[in-house]
Amino acid sequence: MAGKLHAMRSAARPKRAPWTTPGRLVALCVVAVASACTTGDVFELKPAVDVGSTTAALPKTSGLQSLVPSNPYMTAAYPRMDEPMSPVEQLSAEEVDCRQELKRLDVAYTDLAPIREGQCGIEHPVKVTAIGSVQMKPAATLSCNMAATFAAWTEKELVPTARWRYFSGVKTIHQGSSYSCRRIAGEGVLSEHGKGNALDVMSIELNNGEDIDVRKPGWFAFRTSGFLDSVRSDGCDYFTTVLGPGYNYDHRNHFHFDVKNRKNGYRACR
Repeated sequence: MAGKLHAMRSAARPKRAPWTTPGRLVALCVVAVASACTTGDVFELKPAVDVGSTTAALPKTSGLQSLVPSNPYMTAAYPRMDEPMSPVEQLSAEEVDCRQELKRLDVAYTDLAPIREGQCGIEHPVKVTAIGSVQMKPAATLSCNMAATFAAWTEKELVPTARWRYFSGVKTIHQGSSYSCRRIAGEGVLSEHGKGNALDVMSIELNNGEDIDVRKPGWFAFRTSGFLDSVRSDGCDYFTTVLGPGYNYDHRNHFHFDVKNRKNGYRACR
């Protein structure tokens, strides 16, 4: 009787398909997911932040960023040393008048952000690229006063002297140093370059293709000698310091011009 009852229960229980057991069901799901990833649609993984808006949300800074963003999608912006300065209202009346003079002299310039390096620096620097049709290469970073003084000398003395002696206009002034934080060699005194009040001229290129090197010319280079003598002597009417070849070894290959403020209006022209 017990044998018949067991046979009846086995016949009444529905048979499970071999692939529908619990273990096989899990395996089937894994296979289905893998199949969808390889043969079906590809799902794009997106970052948790909006890459397009994080950079725009960075706060403005006046100096170099001191913290590196922890978000790998965020980019830090580092301002350039020669970043243009926009708020003209920060300029004093004297600086505003100086810039009006630059425009009158047809100077191509850009206002830069203040430069501060210890004892060195320029509160309101300008970057000069040209004076009228005369190019400045490379562009010179100067105080506005020095830029205006140099521009007036270029327009009223340098260009006319070149036309008189070479029958040619001036194409490019090649300068070797404008603003530079350094001291005067052998003296330990801050150089006028460290205030943006000095400019070193290495050579003067004319429109006729001639490039006049400032270094002391040969014995029979009369025209070049006369031109360089005029550069030196005329410069003394505009700058408080004019030093060039023959003064010392450090100035053997350039003219140094600056507007250093000295007592009793003393000028050093050598």
